[in-house]
Amino acid sequence: MSPRTQILCFGALFAFPALGFFFLNLVDDKPLPNSDGSAVVQEWLGMFTLLTQKTFGFTPPVAARAFGYAGISLYESVRFATPGSKSLAGQLNGLDATFLTDLDSSKTYNWNIVANANLATMARALYPNATPVYQKKVAKLERDLLAIYARGVDFHVAADSIALGVTIANAVIVYAETDGQSLAYMKNFPTTYTLPVGDGMWVPTPRAHKGALQPKWGDVRPFLLKNVSETMPPPPPTYSTNPLSPFFLEVQEVYDVGKNLTIEQRAIAEFWNDEPMKTPTPPGHSVALLRQVLDEQDATLHTAAIAFAKIGIGLHDSFVACWRAKYTYNLIRPITVIREHIDSSFDIPLDTPPFPEYPSGHSVQSAASARILSNLFGEKYHFVDRTHNGRTDMHADTRTFASFDAFAREAAESRLYGGIHFRSAIERGLEQGRLIGENVNKLVFQ
Repeated sequence: MSPRTQILCFGALFAFPALGFFFLNLVDDKPLPNSDGSAVVQEWLGMFTLLTQKTFGFTPPVAARAFGYAGISLYESVRFATPGSKSLAGQLNGLDATFLTDLDSSKTYNWNIVANANLATMARALYPNATPVYQKKVAKLERDLLAIYARGVDFHVAADSIALGVTIANAVIVYAETDGQSLAYMKNFPTTYTLPVGDGMWVPTPRAHKGALQPKWGDVRPFLLKNVSETMPPPPPTYSTNPLSPFFLEVQEVYDVGKNLTIEQRAIAEFWNDEPMKTPTPPGHSVALLRQVLDEQDATLHTAAIAFAKIGIGLHDSFVACWRAKYTYNLIRPITVIREHIDSSFDIPLDTPPFPEYPSGHSVQSAASARILSNLFGEKYHFVDRTHNGRTDMHADTRTFASFDAFAREAAESRLYGGIHFRSAIERGLEQGRLIGENVNKLVFQ
């Protein structure tokens, strides 16, 4: 190994500690271990969640869309490595074979290089407004991973692999543009939207008092039509200020819980808050969980590609379906009712998001993710969620779960502890998310 190559490898070692063992093997001139592993995907999942957190305009619906197209693109680029793999063309709404390309079977490919080129291209396309600092991080990660996986690879194989990854990415980018939301990050709060007015209707809430976030997102193209057409939750309890009405009993529950929060409940509310620009958002939290599980399972590249595609599809469709319900029912938020009819000084530990209450987005996307992850890795998968590991502004930076469904339940109920949602929004949201996740699990990959 030349001195310059050693410098590059050691530089990348310090920049990306998770891949340290790869670099140490490079320095020792040993073969790359587990060349069909998912390390390349794990690194890009980390980059996508970082870009989501640090790029302006990537609210939860916009972030979920980005994860969806990135996951589909990765899968379509590396599926050729596994005999019998099925394309998602013809299975996803609007995606047909004309968008994609056939494999040139006369050529040889390195699938890690394909994946690296593909996800780098998607990162640049999906986060076009990333700051120069993070654009450079994307470029550096692409170069460093190429340096790892191209060692000992024939030049033509490397070049063909990069070309395949980029070609598939560009095809999926064209497909993404046909949903009309490529600039959604610039249009989160349309000024032309008029809020419905009436008893029980949502109004912008303290502290931000922003307008309506993505009020038309429910009309965005889903990947699976039935995730929208067949999962609409029933109407919420009818608005009423009668203390004995079903609706007001739920209002009272939010008030009683909020006034008597335990330390544990406050910690749960904080852990699952996942505010945009401060965290990778709720869908980014699910992607961070996937990254952790792929590492724990020592997953193959094929498994990682399927998992990212399924999670991305589920996340995007969760926000489309949930947003359609939110802006259909336009239900008032708990803090508004409580301050008007119970306690004008009532406060909650979290900021109420700028969109209607019912159903709970946390519940929908968490339940969908849990069903997908359970299908991939088992119903009783025990894990520690380290998404917020190292943060010092929380009561606890990790949470432990006996299953993926347990994480979904806690994430959903965290919104009650935070004063964000009524009980019905949580329960109906979990039901909607489970349906979405099971629909995604029916996609044919093999």
